[in-house]
Amino acid sequence: MLRIADKALATPVLLAPMAGITDLPFRNVVASFGAGLVVSEMVASQEMVQAKPSARGKAELGLGAESTAVQLAGCDAQWMAEAARVVADQGARIIDINMGCPAKKVVSGSGSGASGSALMRDPDHALRLIEAVVGAVDVPVTLKMRLGWDHDCLNAPELARRAEAAGVAMVTVHGRTRCQFYTGAADWVAISDIVAAVNIPVIANGDIVDGTTARKAVAQSGAAGVMIGRGARGRPWVLAEVAAAMGQGTAPLVPQGAALADLVAGHYEAMLGFYGGDLGLRVARKHLGWYMDAAGTGDRLRRAVLTARTPAVVLEHLPEAMEARAMDARAAA
Repeated sequence: MLRIADKALATPVLLAPMAGITDLPFRNVVASFGAGLVVSEMVASQEMVQAKPSARGKAELGLGAESTAVQLAGCDAQWMAEAARVVADQGARIIDINMGCPAKKVVSGSGSGASGSALMRDPDHALRLIEAVVGAVDVPVTLKMRLGWDHDCLNAPELARRAEAAGVAMVTVHGRTRCQFYTGAADWVAISDIVAAVNIPVIANGDIVDGTTARKAVAQSGAAGVMIGRGARGRPWVLAEVAAAMGQGTAPLVPQGAALADLVAGHYEAMLGFYGGDLGLRVARKHLGWYMDAAGTGDRLRRAVLTARTPAVVLEHLPEAMEARAMDARAAA
């Protein structure tokens, strides 16, 4: 069983934090199928403290949820420590430190300063941030990073060792460098160097989309579990499928046809309730597009759903839009 300090996870399959994607409605849908841990969208530490999060902000972070980690980003130890105290005081069960985001606005200093994977270029500074967060809270602290900044700076094993010594309870490693962004293939073998460097659990991340890739990632890396990001878009059940493929639990019944339409409608209505009608209509389109990718929806219905100007029209089209793959399955039977 995978443990983060004294917390046992139901499965060794985790949902990655993804900006603009892993909001509360999506995390709730994923969790409904089963996940060892879901991680909030990255939160800029200074902005969060200065903004004094609202009640909605607290809900968005999933504060108090047993299987949710809150991810913080930043470049200043004081702000990182204060943000950690704020979310811990409000109920966060696990705090994750982001040292893996490759986005230019994060690593270049916009908003939260030179943070994310830029911190891997300066392990001493990265360690100061880690020590500040660990020292500020009593809840477990985890770390997400990449293999390094580029192939001339593959320092993840060193940073992982120092993070463990500072009190970090788990490390997740995306098997690419920052300069690779999401190009090429994730190097799961390289993650084995981090596994060998520490005694805490190491989670493999990158290009894991199903049971087959999950088993290969674990076999090549020796990791204690896997984290799935882009592979969960439009397929919130995939974490449970992967867990079953790894011998953890029963495979979920993948919804098709009317069952899929009901699931998508519920997710859609949750987004409208969370964001409000106008913003929710726009924010939900990417999720609807991913669901239609999974369902094999035709171009005509896809356009109708994604260009709809009212939620009522979207909901009217969903049953037919989600039926395509179910019809194919019945035809092949």
